[in-house]
Amino acid sequence: MSAPAAPAAPATKAAPRTAYAIALPRVLRDAAPVLPLLLLICSLGLPVAPGAAEAGGGGTPADAISAGVVVFCVVRAVRRAERPLTRTGALVLGLPVIGIAVAAVGANTLPDAVTGMVRYCQVFVLVPVAVVLLVRDRRDFRLVAWTLVGLALWQGAIGVHQYLTGTGASYAGADIRAVGTFGPSDVMGMATVVAYGVICAVALALGSDNARQRAPALLCALLLVLPLTLSFSRGAWIATALACTAQVLLAGLRRAVRLIVVAAAVGVVLVGGLGIGTAMLQERLSSITQVTDAPDQSVTDRYTMWAAAIDMWQERPVTGVGLKNFPAHRDSHASLALSSGSDTAGAGAGFRRQPLLSPHNMYLLVLSEQGLLGLCAMAGSWAALLVLGLRRLHRVRTAAYGTTRPVPYGTTRSVPYGTDCALVACGLLLWQLIDFAYADIGGPSTVLTSLVFGLAAWWALAPAAHLKEAPRP
Repeated sequence: MSAPAAPAAPATKAAPRTAYAIALPRVLRDAAPVLPLLLLICSLGLPVAPGAAEAGGGGTPADAISAGVVVFCVVRAVRRAERPLTRTGALVLGLPVIGIAVAAVGANTLPDAVTGMVRYCQVFVLVPVAVVLLVRDRRDFRLVAWTLVGLALWQGAIGVHQYLTGTGASYAGADIRAVGTFGPSDVMGMATVVAYGVICAVALALGSDNARQRAPALLCALLLVLPLTLSFSRGAWIATALACTAQVLLAGLRRAVRLIVVAAAVGVVLVGGLGIGTAMLQERLSSITQVTDAPDQSVTDRYTMWAAAIDMWQERPVTGVGLKNFPAHRDSHASLALSSGSDTAGAGAGFRRQPLLSPHNMYLLVLSEQGLLGLCAMAGSWAALLVLGLRRLHRVRTAAYGTTRPVPYGTTRSVPYGTDCALVACGLLLWQLIDFAYADIGGPSTVLTSLVFGLAAWWALAPAAHLKEAPRP
């Protein structure tokens, strides 16, 4: 009689870490093309060195990373031997180069011509083109948008802490203004980042029927209202309110009514329940309607610089006074109402007098330095992006791109798939075009402006095939 067989050894399960070790590199490999863009966004969460946020200043880590993004994009396009842009894309995105190049010839010095041309091309041409080429589909687009929301939450949390602890930038004699990591010399930096986050979050909530995306996005949008309020930035408030209103209306009337009710409820909670309606905030809100009747000194300075910019344009209407020449011609065209500069202090920096080197209006800055030629070229490019983006949004709403996906119980989606990307792109572009009426480029946050134009350009100009989410290996 044979001996009984030895019992089989129990089967062992693969260690879970093996699955994670395989999955993690696959996730990174899948998102590899847009990782430089995510790194660029995350770099804006680092503290800004004193003096780096001055108008016209450069040399920040974000600028260096943006240059690396452009180089990476060029190398990738050459290796893939593909046509970078369509003819329409090349025309729309390359149009600003005409005015920039002509205005560079009129600069006072060669360094001014080179730095001015590089800065304008970086913000309005090179980085937007890189974004168009690196974002492959809606999945990449949403990843970039959520990263913007994450940066806004980070900067907003720092801003709220600054307000509560009295460690922010100086405002009305108290160090309470929320500026995030950007410091007192770039008080619009945090407000701009948080406003971008609000626009992205509202779009991601409005344009999706997926509760896993809609609920977190709506929560993020509500959380970001507080730091945006504490930034005391009237321009960011106005631009955000108008852009979000446009997004809500573009998303549909029923959603518009629901969102307006939610916004009103949040306003009641912030102002009444949480005590955000302080005297200084109420004064700041009321000053929006007093810019003509009883303007403060900052508004007076802005009006004076606007008049100076128009006077420069009238002197040289076609080509302007040349790149980076606004400061040199300011005093000869401005009235005596212009102050010598603005006071900045707080947020870890000492008191300093910051000179007024731009008209704080992008359209008038381009008009004064580049003339009608430059303004028509640059504004024409922006208008084309807006028109093409809205047209594609209309096509998405009519299911021209991407079929509607089924949801449980056999129903169909009430929101066409991809509407969230359309609302992000159009909302960000609308916000930027409104904000340019009382702000211009300058400071570390300017790099995000170039990213915004890139996202808008991708939605408006990318081939229709890129708007779908094809399976990836």
